[in-house]
Amino acid sequence: MNINESPDPRSSMWAWIAYSLRFHRMQRGLTGDTVGKLLNCARSSISRLENGEAKLNEKQAAILDEAWNTGGLFGITVWYARQGHDPTWFKSFTEFEARALGMKIYSGQLIPALFQTPGYARALLIGGHRERDIDGAVSARLARQDILTRPSPPNIWVLLAETALVCQVGGTAVMREQLAKLLEFSDLPDVYLRVVPNSAGANPGLDGSFKIIKVKEGQVGYVDAFHGGRLVADPAEVERFAVGFDQIGAVALPVDASRTMIERLMETMK
Repeated sequence: MNINESPDPRSSMWAWIAYSLRFHRMQRGLTGDTVGKLLNCARSSISRLENGEAKLNEKQAAILDEAWNTGGLFGITVWYARQGHDPTWFKSFTEFEARALGMKIYSGQLIPALFQTPGYARALLIGGHRERDIDGAVSARLARQDILTRPSPPNIWVLLAETALVCQVGGTAVMREQLAKLLEFSDLPDVYLRVVPNSAGANPGLDGSFKIIKVKEGQVGYVDAFHGGRLVADPAEVERFAVGFDQIGAVALPVDASRTMIERLMETMK
């Protein structure tokens, strides 16, 4: 980091929470197992929290504050840490994605990164004016698709708004290739792709795109945002995303009808 730059306050806050958890545990002479039982999680989860590899959620903070009589220390610091934009969100997100056991993706405007072609990804990155190394960014994005063909790939449920299929990213030839690739990906046994037609009208998907990633430790959510994003670790909020996903799915086309729509759109792109 440049000596003239200040450390990000949110990153510093999470580091302080991790330190505080370890400090208060050791001050009370407690083991990781004991704290794990208090928070209803494994000892390894406590280790990850104290090492900054995982983040304390609001429910856990409340339990600690009550059990240890900390005057709301953990609840307050977790609240402040979750405010604003986290500059490390993308690294954290891709780490969860890489070890996903399952994923639910809703995209209202764009083809999700896991299913993009090089041409489509390149057009997006150039249009976004955020990357200096376009070739490197394209390669990094495509490398994430390796999880689709790994020995034990995650189950991936995708709800894709029709709007994302007709937006001419990169031009007709690029979009035709992208739709063909989308059909190819949808043939994978662990991918379930459904289209939300524009005729569905108002639905929860109009509020914005989001993802739910299931990992060994539980589930995390991710919400798209301009020039950034937000990871969601609070179980109650992740559950609200899951309910929203099901509500969007209620107005989506079946898998076969979705494929038919994509094929018909391809025929118009000549």
